[in-house]
Amino acid sequence: MAAGGNSSDVPRQHQRLEPVLGPADVHLFNEGRFFQAYDRLGAHPRTSQATSFAVWAPNARAVSVIHDGNGWQPGADALEPEGSSGLWAGEVSGAVAGTCYKYRIEPRSGRPRDKADPYAFATECPPASASVVADLSHEWRDAEWMSQRELRQQPTEPMAIYEVHLGSWRRKPDGAFYNYRELAPLLADHVERLGFTHVELLPVMEHPYYGSWGYQTTGFFAPTARYGTPTEFMEFVDHLHQRGIGVILDWVPSHFATDEYSLGDFDGTRLYEHEDPRRRKHPDWGSYEFNYSRHEVRSFLVSSAWFWCDRYHVDGLRVDAVASMLYLDYSRKPGAWVPNRYGGRENLDAVEFLRSLNNSLHERFPGVLTVAEESTAWPGVSRATSEGGLGFSMKWDMGWMHDTLLHIEREPVHRRYHYGELTFRGLYAFTERFVLPLSHDEVVHGKRSLASKMPGDDWQRRANLRTLLAMQAFQPGKSLLFMGGELATWREWSHEDELEWSLLEHPDHAGIARLVGDLNRSYCELEPLHGTDFDPAGFAWVVADDVENDVLAWFRRGTTGSVLVVANLTPVPRDGYRIGVPAPGAWTELLNTDAGEYGGSGVGNLGRVGSDERASHGYSQSVSLRLPPLGVLLLADESATQSASS
Repeated sequence: MAAGGNSSDVPRQHQRLEPVLGPADVHLFNEGRFFQAYDRLGAHPRTSQATSFAVWAPNARAVSVIHDGNGWQPGADALEPEGSSGLWAGEVSGAVAGTCYKYRIEPRSGRPRDKADPYAFATECPPASASVVADLSHEWRDAEWMSQRELRQQPTEPMAIYEVHLGSWRRKPDGAFYNYRELAPLLADHVERLGFTHVELLPVMEHPYYGSWGYQTTGFFAPTARYGTPTEFMEFVDHLHQRGIGVILDWVPSHFATDEYSLGDFDGTRLYEHEDPRRRKHPDWGSYEFNYSRHEVRSFLVSSAWFWCDRYHVDGLRVDAVASMLYLDYSRKPGAWVPNRYGGRENLDAVEFLRSLNNSLHERFPGVLTVAEESTAWPGVSRATSEGGLGFSMKWDMGWMHDTLLHIEREPVHRRYHYGELTFRGLYAFTERFVLPLSHDEVVHGKRSLASKMPGDDWQRRANLRTLLAMQAFQPGKSLLFMGGELATWREWSHEDELEWSLLEHPDHAGIARLVGDLNRSYCELEPLHGTDFDPAGFAWVVADDVENDVLAWFRRGTTGSVLVVANLTPVPRDGYRIGVPAPGAWTELLNTDAGEYGGSGVGNLGRVGSDERASHGYSQSVSLRLPPLGVLLLADESATQSASS
C-alpha cells in the first residue's frame, strides 16, 4: 500500500444513491442499541462502480477514503458528517469489491492518521494492514442444520467440542496454510470419526500477530486473510453444517490490539478505549480495554457478535476473558484501579454490556450459544438475566480443569493424600451450566502436552490420559478437548507447527484416538450421560470416600435408565471391588479404558456383571467388579442399554 498527496487536495464530488445512514440508524447507534450496525457502517458495494462508506469519528474535522482507485490520495474521496452524531458517510466511485482502503482521519487537533475500517469485512493478509471492500454474498446450503439447530443445542442434548487452531491443526507438505475451503472436509472427516458434535475455533477474527492465536484482535468483522476470503470461510461453516457439525467461535470483546492502524486513539481521542490511563491498558496483555460505558462502543461490540451469527451462521460464541471484564481490579495492584460509583470492584458497565449482549443474541438468534470463559466465583454467569444472572448459555468449569489436572499429574502413590481434588466439584457442579474444558491454555507455555504431563513410563502416561479423558466425558457437563489430545501428542502445542499426525501410525496412539471416538459416541448415545448434564437429580456419588485406593464411582441417571462410572486412579488392578446398585439385574460393561484396542492391558469384567443381594453403599443390591489399573469403567443397566441400542 502506498499513500500520497495531502489533505488540501480538492475532493471529488459524489452523488448519493440513497442515504447511507437513516435517522433511525444514527439514533440507535448513538444510544448503543444499533446491533446491526454492520448493515450500514463499513464498506458496502452499491453498484458495480461505487461503494458506500461510513465510519464513527466524532473528533474528526475531516474524513476521507484513501484507496487503490484514487492512488491513496488523502482528501480525494471525502466523507460527509451525519449531523452531530460523529458519523461520517458517503459513496465513492472507483471503489469496488477487492479494493484496498483506509480512512484518512484529520482530528480537530493533532496529526492526521490512516486507520483501518473498524467495520471492515475483509483485510489484507498481515503484516499488510489495509481493509478490503468485500462482497459477502453466498448461497447457503445448510437449511436442514439451521432448521434443527435450536433443538440440537438444547441443554439436554449432547455437546462434545473439539477446540481447534486452524493454522496449526494441519498444514500442506510445504508448510503453507490450507485455506478455509480446503480445511473444511479434512476437519469434518476427523471430527466425524471422533464423534464430536461441535468445533470451536480459536479466534478467526483478523489479528496482526500470528503468535497471539487471534486473541489480540484488530478486525472484529473480518475473518483472518491468512486462511482465505470471507466467502471461503462461509463455505467452511456451510460444509461443517451439512455434515451435522456445529461451529463455535472464540470472540474477544475484552480488549484489542494496540497497532497504530487499529482502533486505538482512532480520531485523535480515546474513542474505543478509556481516557483514564488506569483503565486504558490491560496489565497482563498490554492491549487496550474497551470502554463499555460508551454507547457507540456497545453498538460496535454487540454488532460484531450479531454479525458472525447473522452473516456466517455460526452456532455459538465463546467469550474470552470474562473475568477481566467483570472486575475493575483484575490484575491491578491497590491504587492502580478506579472503584465503581458504589465504591466496589465490579465493572458495572461491563455487566450491563454482557447482559445486553446475551439477551439480544438469544432473542435474535434462537438456539445460538454464548459460553463464558470466566475463572472466578461470580454468581449466576449462566443464569438468565431475568433471574439476576449474566445470561450466558454455559460457563467453562476452570476449577474442574485445574483440580483434575493437578490430581492426575501426581504420582499415584501420592494421590490418596489429595483425594478431595476429585470430589470437591460435587459441591458446586450444578451451580452453573458448565463446560468441562481441557483447553489450549493447558498445553502451551511450558505446561506440556496432556500426555507428557502424566507420571510414570510411556504406558502409564497413556493410561493416565485415557482415565482423564473418560472422567471428563462422564462427569456432568458438556466437554471440550483441544486438538492433539486425541493423538496423545508428546510435544507441547506450537502455533508454528501442525499436529503430530504421524503418531496415528503407532497402535498405542491410534488407540487413544479410538477411545476418544468411543467416549464421544457413548456420551451422545446414552441419554443418562447427556440429558441431565445440568440437573442434580441426574448425578449421585456411590464411592466418594475411598481415599486409600483412590477409587471413585458415580451414577448418571436419565429418563432411560442409569449408568455407573467407576474410576481407579492407581496402577493396581482390584478384584472383587464391590459397589452398591439400586435394583437387581445385570449391568453391561459398555466401555473400559483399559481395553486392548485402546492400548490397555485388558483387565475387565468380560462385558457383563450381575447383581446379588449383598448390601453396599446404602443399596440392598451390589455388583462385584474387577477394576483395571489406571482405568475407568462405564456400565449400564438394562434400560439404558436397550435405549442406546434402539
